[in-house]
Order: sequence, then structure tokens, then C-alpha cells
Amino acid sequence: MALRSRKKTMTENEKDVAKEAAVTAAGTAIGGAGGATVGVLELAATGVATALSASVVIGVGAAAGGALAYGLYRWLKKPKS
Repeated sequence: MALRSRKKTMTENEKDVAKEAAVTAAGTAIGGAGGATVGVLELAATGVATALSASVVIGVGAAAGGALAYGLYRWLKKPKS
């Protein structure tokens, strides 16, 4: 059974959605890494580092990074009037 290759061009809306997803994913990765670095070191320094608390800090950092990247992308993408 041969597979046929269908080339479908993306619409402008699909391109925008793909760009937004890529920017948000990159921001989440950076935020997660930042949360892991700063948060876990801070918790370890105070002697309170547990798996749960470290996971929460990393998760919050990832969420904040994703939200910040998405917001910045939308702000920069606004049409100039």
C-alpha cells in the first residue's frame, strides 16, 4: 500500500497558531529551567527542598515563562497604528 503525499499549504490562521505555540513552548522551557535553577537552589539553601516543593517551583516557573512569552509575542505582534 503506497502512501500518497498531499501537500497542503497552511492558512494564515494556522501559521499564527503554530507561531504562538512555538513561542509559548520556548517560554515554558526557559521558565522551567529558570524555576529549577533559582527555586531549587533557594529551597536547598534553606534546607526545605523536597520533591514536592521543588516540583511546584519548577511548575510555577514554567507557567510564568510560558505566559510571559505568549504575552510578549502578542504585544509585539499588535498592528502598529
